[in-house]
Order: sequence, then structure tokens, then C-alpha cells
Amino acid sequence: MVTKEDTKKSKPKKEEVAKEEDVVKAKELPKTSEVKEEPKAEEATKPKRKSSKKKPKEKAVTGKGKRKSAIARATVKKGNGIIRVNRQNLDSFNNRFVREIVKEATTHVGPEANNIDISVNVFGGGTMGQAQAARTAIAVALAGYFEDMKLKEKFMDVDRSLVVSDPRRVESKKWKGPKARARYQKSYR
Repeated sequence: MVTKEDTKKSKPKKEEVAKEEDVVKAKELPKTSEVKEEPKAEEATKPKRKSSKKKPKEKAVTGKGKRKSAIARATVKKGNGIIRVNRQNLDSFNNRFVREIVKEATTHVGPEANNIDISVNVFGGGTMGQAQAARTAIAVALAGYFEDMKLKEKFMDVDRSLVVSDPRRVESKKWKGPKARARYQKSYR
């Protein structure tokens, strides 16, 4: 026979059942810290992109040059002996004098000049100012590219303006005149 005491023991109380259900739910639900960790786990499973590191390029050396208000930047790198000024081949320039000014620094290098490419970006000033700024920029870049040849000393012996930019600038205009020194004329009747 089943007594009342046995039934009490066999039937759990409602409070005990509720506590057990809470414990089971707590095990099933992820904790707040686990929720934060899940995206990290997903990120770890994703394949990582490999950085596209290319092989280092051959050394490219830059040089700067100025003349009046023209500014030039030259880049020297390994190549086939092509000289470009503002993306145009130097041989396409009509003015022979300008071509000779720009090429002057390469004539002092020798046969190694056939193994490099020179690209020059020039802006500001006029045609001759740009040519002389490009000449200085190329000479500085060549001196940096061929360090072992001691080109800087050679350029200084030949012509200092190959390596050193001309510091002279236009004098500013003053009042009472059309230019820096000239004065307006007076006329009497």
C-alpha cells in the first residue's frame, strides 16, 4: 500500500520543478560572454586573406630641381635608357637646345645611362626654366642612383648648377612702378 508520505516523496513540489527547469534553461542558453565569443570563432574559421606582398622593386631614386618658378622631380630606375618629361619622350621635343639641356647630366654618366629609365615631372615657369629644373633634378637623382661612382663630385667639377638649384628669384614689384625697379613716366604739357 502507498501511504501519503510515499506520495509526497514521489511527487516533487512545484517550486523544485521550477528550479530544475531554470537550471536546464541556463545550461541551454549561452552566457553573454559566450555570445561575444561566437563571432570571434566564426572569424577564426573564415580563411584569412593573404596580403599581396610583391617582391621589392629595383631601387628607384628621386631628385628635385628648381629654376625660377619651375619645379622638377626626376625618378631614376632600371630600364632601357628612355627619358620622359611629363610623360612625353624627350626625343619628341622640337627644340634641340632643350633636349640637350635635359640630357646633359646623362652624358657624364657614360654607358650605364643606357640601362636606366628617367621620368621627370615639371610644372611652373617657362620652357627654359623647366628644362634647367629638369636638368638639375636628373643630375641629383643620378648621383643618388650611382652612389659608388661619386657622380656628385664629378658634376660639381663640370658645372655646379647640375647639382645645386639656382637660388635666384624674381624681385617683387614695388609701388609707383610697373616692375620691381622701373618707374612710371611723367609727362608735362
